[in-house]
Amino acid sequence: MNLQTATDIAVLHHALVGVAEEMGEALKRAAYSPNIKERRDYSCALFDKQGRLLAQAAHLPVHLGSMPASVEAVLNSPYSLNFNQRATTGLGKHSYAVVNDPYRGGTHLPDITMVAPAFSYGKRSGLLGYVANRAHHSDIGGAAPGSMSPQTDLMAEGLVIPPILIEEGDNLISPVWELIKANTRTPEEREGDLWAQIAACDRGMYRLDEIVERHGQAKYERLCNALFLHSARLLRENLKSLKRGLFKAEGLMDDDGAGTTDIVIRLKLTVARDKLVFDFGASDAQVRGGINAVRAVTQSAAFYSVLCLCDPRPPINHGCFEHIDVITKPGTVVDARRPAPVAGGNVETSQRIVDVCLAALAQAAPGRVPAQSQGTMNNLTIGGVAPNGEQFTYYETIAGGCGAGAARDGASGTHSHMTNTLNTPVEALEHAYPLRVEEYALRDGSGGEGRHRGGDGVIRRIRTLVPAQFGLLTERREHPPQGAGNGNPGRQGINQLRFVDGEPEVLPAKCSGHLQLGEAIDIRTPGGGGWNRRSR
Repeated sequence: MNLQTATDIAVLHHALVGVAEEMGEALKRAAYSPNIKERRDYSCALFDKQGRLLAQAAHLPVHLGSMPASVEAVLNSPYSLNFNQRATTGLGKHSYAVVNDPYRGGTHLPDITMVAPAFSYGKRSGLLGYVANRAHHSDIGGAAPGSMSPQTDLMAEGLVIPPILIEEGDNLISPVWELIKANTRTPEEREGDLWAQIAACDRGMYRLDEIVERHGQAKYERLCNALFLHSARLLRENLKSLKRGLFKAEGLMDDDGAGTTDIVIRLKLTVARDKLVFDFGASDAQVRGGINAVRAVTQSAAFYSVLCLCDPRPPINHGCFEHIDVITKPGTVVDARRPAPVAGGNVETSQRIVDVCLAALAQAAPGRVPAQSQGTMNNLTIGGVAPNGEQFTYYETIAGGCGAGAARDGASGTHSHMTNTLNTPVEALEHAYPLRVEEYALRDGSGGEGRHRGGDGVIRRIRTLVPAQFGLLTERREHPPQGAGNGNPGRQGINQLRFVDGEPEVLPAKCSGHLQLGEAIDIRTPGGGGWNRRSR
């Protein structure tokens, strides 16, 4: 590769990433819900004409690694009215498809993915590629407010949306919009967030057209192919730093919320000269409770884990993944089959899959992998009827401690691994919902001891100002995050129900229930593991 080509590839990569980042800004600013506007629970990416990942923003790993499955489902599904064919022929201009069905390209039901073809705005004609974004909607129906409470049936988790057009040729497909709105407790908020997703797609189309116009269509496509090859080459170079061989690891999920405990995720990792093979085939069977992960989530966790070890990190696109194979067995907790519930697979099981992947990779890269981080997203939902008579649904994932590494302590009070969201600021939360945040602080001493300490978790106590329902999907309440190099584990998390008077009640890791006026949910999140215990 000559210098000019290398420069052109670098310029194109950063320009495409800039488009995805700008899409995210448009989505954030236009969104209605605090979950998207404040917490930034969304992700944006660009795809080429074949549906291959071209570039992504620095958003949520669990969204981004699994988004190609959503794009593929939209392009190939008859439920989206032959989207791929219509886009290729130009009939799909200004059309938008959505999907959340976990078994047709989605991950869990609150995550709605929107895909749209990008065309030239000028004299040129023809398909440039696809733009896509995924946003977590704070309610998509189902048995409980927030659509994230533990359930034993996919239908109880919420509305299932197959790949389907929501707008075509600037014309809204009203029945689809009305169907979605009719199946959520917060229809105006859902409509506003969907419009924000359309706005993000529009911004991506416009900016992508500018890039193609600048380079010319033929050169642009040559550079995209060169970019894929460049990423694949850098990934292969990174593999040279790993020890070759077969490495095994496993991890335990606390429970599924429906009676099954100590659910095992097993991995055999084969490191070859130019290939990594992640074999999860011996993992436990899918369970009744909603912690089952679909295959796309498992792939996403494996891809993320490999990229964490890359230095230099290749531009993230389709080329990175050509040398990574993920093997799963259908019907297991890492490759669930319909109608298994999956709400927690995307948020909790994905974190444990990362822990297992990094434990195997640590054997191939001694000293480079930190201790385990909190290993959970601490999902909390609260919903009910506000004083003005309108329904509300609050959803949040809560930060914890990061694992310590060979060179530094772990970070405290932050999201880690498969999530990359922020907290909901206290002021925004109390403005939007009839809730009061009574305590929000670091959980001192929850990080594991070692030469380098694990990061501390947090304490977040929220009291309801109206009768409400709550749901919890959490992990690491039984099995703590492990240290590395003989470092101590972090402390397990604790969930509590605090009554108006009397002693608090410890709650299971996964549960739902009712809150009376003035009662509070108190969550104390896990700390990260320590690195290398001090000698005495």
